[in-house]
Amino acid sequence: MVDASTVKELRDRTGAGMMDCKKALVETNGDLEKAIEFLREKGLAAAAKKAGRIAAEGLIGTYVSDDMKMGAIVEVNCETDFVAKNQEFIDFVNSMAKLVVDRKLDDVEQLNETEYNGMKVKEALSTLIAKIGENMTIRRFERFSVEIGAIVSYIHGGGRIGTLVQLESTVVNDILVELGKDIAMQVAAMSPLYINESDVPNDYIEKEREILRVQALNEGKKPEVVEKMIEGRLKKQLKEICLMDQLFVKDGERTIAKLLNDKSKEIGSEISISRFVRFEKGEGIQKREDNFAEEVMSQMKNK
Repeated sequence: MVDASTVKELRDRTGAGMMDCKKALVETNGDLEKAIEFLREKGLAAAAKKAGRIAAEGLIGTYVSDDMKMGAIVEVNCETDFVAKNQEFIDFVNSMAKLVVDRKLDDVEQLNETEYNGMKVKEALSTLIAKIGENMTIRRFERFSVEIGAIVSYIHGGGRIGTLVQLESTVVNDILVELGKDIAMQVAAMSPLYINESDVPNDYIEKEREILRVQALNEGKKPEVVEKMIEGRLKKQLKEICLMDQLFVKDGERTIAKLLNDKSKEIGSEISISRFVRFEKGEGIQKREDNFAEEVMSQMKNK
């Protein structure tokens, strides 16, 4: 006979339903630890059934160490915005960012195999999937580290967009940190692809030149003026995608290059941006757009 207090304890420890907990205890002759294992195995099976669902919602999470020398940004996806607001899901995302920093991890496969709360991360994720009832995936992460300077992060829209910026400087003070926040916000708002124009690959430039050439010819421009138009438009485009050439979103009067130069003079140390990354939730994932009525009819036919 399984007593109610043991069922409750199992439910508290696993988050599984009351009847599932009772069945697990019956199957394992009241052994709590074996019942937990039983439910985890059941959870893994449930997670597998959900694995085919498209997980394009979710959150971007960041973590920066107290000394600001290491930071990480991670994207964990789920199926609905409702689950993305679940506190357990939020806590899991933020814990993954911290775990990446604490263990100095390099890829998602490594993260999935890392121990977390007495189990591997992939097992903890499957348990969360079984508990909440949606497919979830740890999609990607990046980790930054700096010896001389600081790592700064920014989260926008409750986790819809996240950025991480690495600043190099021999002086680390409040001015540098505030600058880092401004740069991280700039990256979130303006989506630069490169730091400087010199970082832009030649094949990208040549491809854009060809696109602009076709556009100009389609507009009926004379061949002798096309090349001048191409270079003018290309120069404008490069200013939009290169961080240092962008106008600072907070005042619109200075470029980011001028902002860094001004702040370098203010703190008495040259400041440079060595890396940045911008994650936007679900970017590049093909979201499923099912017709709800058709889905219901399909399910009824299958019964």
